[in-house]
Amino acid sequence: MPLSRPSPATARPAASPRRTRYVVPAGLCALALSVCPVPVALADDASPAPAASGSTVKLPVIPGSLGTGAACTRSSPTTMTVVPWTHAVLGLSGARAYSRGAGVTVAVVDTGVATGTHGLKGRVEAVGDAAEDCVGHGSFVAGLIAAAYDGTGTDFGGLAPDAGILAVRGTDARGVADAASVAAGIRAAADARAGVVAVPLALSRGSEELTAAVRYAVSRDCLVVAAAVPDSTGDVTGTSGATAQAAPAARYWPASDEGVLSVLDFGPDGARPDGALRPLRADLAAPGDKVVGTGPRGTGNFTGTGASFATAHVAGAAALVRSRYPDLSAEEAARRLTGTAYPADVPRLDTYAALTVVPHDAGTAASRPGPAGRVVLSLPDDDPGPRRIAVAVGSVGLLALLAAASARGVIRARRGRRGATEEA
Repeated sequence: MPLSRPSPATARPAASPRRTRYVVPAGLCALALSVCPVPVALADDASPAPAASGSTVKLPVIPGSLGTGAACTRSSPTTMTVVPWTHAVLGLSGARAYSRGAGVTVAVVDTGVATGTHGLKGRVEAVGDAAEDCVGHGSFVAGLIAAAYDGTGTDFGGLAPDAGILAVRGTDARGVADAASVAAGIRAAADARAGVVAVPLALSRGSEELTAAVRYAVSRDCLVVAAAVPDSTGDVTGTSGATAQAAPAARYWPASDEGVLSVLDFGPDGARPDGALRPLRADLAAPGDKVVGTGPRGTGNFTGTGASFATAHVAGAAALVRSRYPDLSAEEAARRLTGTAYPADVPRLDTYAALTVVPHDAGTAASRPGPAGRVVLSLPDDDPGPRRIAVAVGSVGLLALLAAASARGVIRARRGRRGATEEA
């Protein structure tokens, strides 16, 4: 039976207000999602990766120190195939387009840096016996700072792949540190004119000798970056097993010394591990938990958690800044890192902004000390941020116009039905 065609008097009845009420929001939501897409969630953990059998691959943890009689850290048998979560948070792909750290030397005051560390071959100079790293912690930190990506496999390159690494011993051969050994390491780094001095060590007690070493480094225009707290496995002095859960916020050195850029860690979820030690204050926070990198031997990967690895990331970012803006002093470079950070209880490192955002008085900002407060900043023309804001504002305006038009249509429909009723 053929379908009957409605007569003009009964054709296409006006949509009811209820139907219009549901159709309009659905259309607006669809348009909003097409203009302002929802960001894709990042993986929660970069350290495990699914194996071919469906099981989870576990990486060995890089130690901070070795017990008496323990063997040196062996090479890792596992190579990750997943890009670390830290790369996206740090914006490495965008940052490397502006700076790769060329011309800047980063001193790593730690357990040493093995000259054969994967990604650092030919770019490690050592003070004394610091080219030997039995523990592996210093090599891991140096890789996070400056390991080069060879273009094959998964990118585990550091922030500043063109920077030089100066290996400086800040501990004994087993990874145990004290104020005297850290002070000697900082002085050696300053004497070598390192542009950035990374100190992943945090001591529960400082000393006049350590404070004097920091002051000496600052006087030689070295940007000293230090961990605000020891890693969650315990104090680097070898005192481990303490109940961190009940520990109150405290000072640690050399991060608490004047002139030091102190760094705290956070993980893939934006939080710190349960029971992690807390500092009284910190200047910056950076990815430091469940990070993945290379060890002192072989090409396999290790994982680590703690402020020492966040320190590595800030030191790498500092190298990028000092390379891109060589006229900045160490103090100005530090202020640039903190002034462009994401606002938070502890401001979070924004590597891309530190390299691209410039003060309004850009012509003179690099040649004189900045104000004590936060600098008023503006984005360069090629930064995608303003474009995103413009698209968002335009989208809101467009949605408002569509909503008004839809409301006007509903009113007209109601008037039409009212007129038809009166005529009837």
